Amino acid sequence: MHRLLVLYPEPADPDHFRDYYVAKHLPLVMDWPGVLAWRYSFDVAAPQGESPYFAVFEADFADAAAMSAARSSPQGQRLTADVANYATGGVVVIDYPVQDGTD
Repeated sequence: MHRLLVLYPEPADPDHFRDYYVAKHLPLVMDWPGVLAWRYSFDVAAPQGESPYFAVFEADFADAAAMSAARSSPQGQRLTADVANYATGGVVVIDYPVQDGTD
């Protein structure tokens, strides 16, 4: 499995971020090809002090090729272009293969 992780620093308008993200951005995720599972949270905590992130999003794909195909698809391009409509604090996007720690 391959995971896409999106970290969002504090936006200029947290209420707008939440409203737009849930009402407009996440519905785009539902049409994203190749996604096996996805999740998000606005309750990002740090072990000590304040978290540098306001929100987090994760999406799982079968492998890196499936993620790459999804990101370059028309739906993936729409998702990427839409980020500027709510993420005024910026965005950190990383991806990695997931290793199963239960074996």
